[in-house]
Amino acid sequence: MKIKIVNTSSHQLPNYETSASAGMDLRANIDEPVILKPLERRIVPTGIFIELPMGFEAQVRPRSGLAAKKGISVLNAPGTIDADYRGEVGVILVNLSNQDFVIENGERIAQMIIAKHERAEWTEVDSLSDTERGSGGFGSTGVK
Repeated sequence: MKIKIVNTSSHQLPNYETSASAGMDLRANIDEPVILKPLERRIVPTGIFIELPMGFEAQVRPRSGLAAKKGISVLNAPGTIDADYRGEVGVILVNLSNQDFVIENGERIAQMIIAKHERAEWTEVDSLSDTERGSGGFGSTGVK
């Protein structure tokens, strides 16, 4: 699939690090290092603008290494970039650790996945069909 992209940063385009990667890394596009304090959140610019085809979205997700090793996550994970959005891709990072985290220009801060989606059309009814699970949720099926 070909997607139009404008890159105003000095960094390479988002790319897949391995042949089996689902996500492309997004890089911080900042003039100077940013310190993200514990429990602080900030929108970090990437310098890229994309034009997705209708029926697709881009999902912005945390990088597992940053989450596991540094406690850095994407606050609204997965963040959705809609096909009609033309602004700069920004990443809402949050520091869930108890230590400052320094974001450097060009650092890989998140990953982006391109996904097809459907549009729902609601059919209003008076009741839903029965299932074995029923209305049980939030742990109702057990943990083992």
